[in-house]
Amino acid sequence: MAAPSGTMRAVQYDRYGGGAQRLKHAEVPVPSPSKGEVLIRMEATSINRVDWKFQKGVARPVMPRKFPFISGFDLAGEVVEVGAGVCEFKPGDKVIAINFPGGGGLAEYAVASASLTALRPPEVSAAQGACLPVAAVTALRALQTAGVSLDPDTARGGDGTGRRMNVLVTGASGGVGHFAVQLARLGGHNVTATCGARNLGLVRELGADEALDYGTPEGAALRSPSGRRYDAVVHCAAAAVPWSVFRPALAAAGMVVDITPGLVAGATAILQKLTFSKKRLVPLLVTPRKDEMELLVGMVKQGRFTAVIDSRYQLSRAQEGWAKSLSGHATGKVVVEMGGPE
Repeated sequence: MAAPSGTMRAVQYDRYGGGAQRLKHAEVPVPSPSKGEVLIRMEATSINRVDWKFQKGVARPVMPRKFPFISGFDLAGEVVEVGAGVCEFKPGDKVIAINFPGGGGLAEYAVASASLTALRPPEVSAAQGACLPVAAVTALRALQTAGVSLDPDTARGGDGTGRRMNVLVTGASGGVGHFAVQLARLGGHNVTATCGARNLGLVRELGADEALDYGTPEGAALRSPSGRRYDAVVHCAAAAVPWSVFRPALAAAGMVVDITPGLVAGATAILQKLTFSKKRLVPLLVTPRKDEMELLVGMVKQGRFTAVIDSRYQLSRAQEGWAKSLSGHATGKVVVEMGGPE
């Protein structure tokens, strides 16, 4: 397979702010893989909260490192060229990868480190694979941080306790939340989920045995219909929830893992450490690993795990996908695809 040369189509922004309207289509040079990298002909990427948060300037002036910036950290496609020292991949391999914080997914070609690239079997579509690196790995890591085993034998008593954990997932119909619900259920745990009224049926289908509408008093208070106290909470909802709401809902040593922590969450976590609180809030920052992506790809291949895709857009309509993600009303993931019919 000949390595590409010349230019490619890409979608980029050249300054902070502006939302979907600031995204511009451009012809840019095809990147070349450096030592330890692979060049991927892109088939799909997904839009994550971190994409448009960077555009809003939450990491200013550190990220993006320079303008114009091509966003898209989740990569799915076909290897077309490998850099020096890369032995585990070859042109023609179907893969998923993450390129964080470099991005590049909203384009026809992107580079990624071979150490953060995983083979994608035929059973896993490019669209499904593109949903995994950021969102599914975040869900996996959040549950692990809270001590939630993904081994159902442990939940049935393999750890000697015979106790299933009570797990709460907020924002359970969103990009990370819908993965967290599935993983907790696969681990054999009791899962309570909060989401909007229109998605209550979906989160039950994904594995939640209790589903709360966050627009009701019970949902806002995170009150379990069966009176459960939560051993672990994966907080995925975009809206901040005060510690005063979490605290009475937790078991004696319950933990809240916040996947989008702000300053208040950080201050709360520090105070709890200083006071040796048994109930804890833990801010989570994730850098995905290759072995985690391989685990999740394998679960999708086996049919045990799936990505719910809200909507798909061709690269020429990337602004529409960006706006849908930014609206906060996507159910599951928003995917941008390359190479299909416009």
